[in-house]
Amino acid sequence: MPSLVAIVVTHDSAHALPGCLAALAAEHVPALVVDNASRDASVAVAEAAGAQVVRNARNEGYGRANNRGVRAATHAERVLVLNPDVILRPGTVDALLVAARAYPDAGLLAPRLVEPDGRFFYQPRSLLAPYLTNRKGRRSLPEGDACAPFLSGACLMIRRDLFLALGGFDPNLFLFYEDDDLCRRVADAGHALVHVHGAQALHGRGRSSALEPGRVFRTRWHQAWSRAYVSAKYGLSDPSPGMLAVNAPKAALARLIGHRALWERYGGSAAGALAALRGRSALDHEGLDREEPA
Repeated sequence: MPSLVAIVVTHDSAHALPGCLAALAAEHVPALVVDNASRDASVAVAEAAGAQVVRNARNEGYGRANNRGVRAATHAERVLVLNPDVILRPGTVDALLVAARAYPDAGLLAPRLVEPDGRFFYQPRSLLAPYLTNRKGRRSLPEGDACAPFLSGACLMIRRDLFLALGGFDPNLFLFYEDDDLCRRVADAGHALVHVHGAQALHGRGRSSALEPGRVFRTRWHQAWSRAYVSAKYGLSDPSPGMLAVNAPKAALARLIGHRALWERYGGSAAGALAALRGRSALDHEGLDREEPA
């Protein structure tokens, strides 16, 4: 029985999935793919690669789909949550498991993420983690393993029992800030967040799903709404009035001049902020039930 299972959530991800699953197979990690009602060949690609597939009847969002995948991985001691546009470099899994044994207080462990342009992604601060942050304007990158205030949800390893005990990803979030929220709860439970420098993964950033009309508006809506939601959850000031004030005039101007790309960007942010101010939930916006799929 595998002690580590990879959870990969897909939504129109057939273009990115082969590289992700091939890298997992090379690391001898079984994959469990949770498909969020893809309209492309994502399911066929996953099945052809030998992955276990769980199908959602509709797009349940990032967190809820991952929660379903972790619950389905009943024989796993640990789970590796990763986006379909992430490709593990050889030896990454071994490095993560070695680090897990070396740092028994670690709740979350993540590899070094390398962006498409070759840059090393590391976020030294988080909206929900005022501790362990660098001073504003400075960015100090770790040169080895390090405790971090935030680890990207693009690739995370966690004990399955801890993930489930903490309630998994917040099911009220459809997209954005799920990883910030989980990191905060792991830290509040007394566990470290560990950046494992010797583990490395290539991150396609934004290539998890195929482009489609309205995608920018939708993602910006959720980004604005989710920021307001987690701010309220942890007693931070509401960013919605400011986001609405900044983005609504820009959206109006973009529409006036017929610039669709800018209208989607600013209009989505303004609409998400307005929805948060009006008390509308992300689940209502997506037409989802409060109950997570079993």
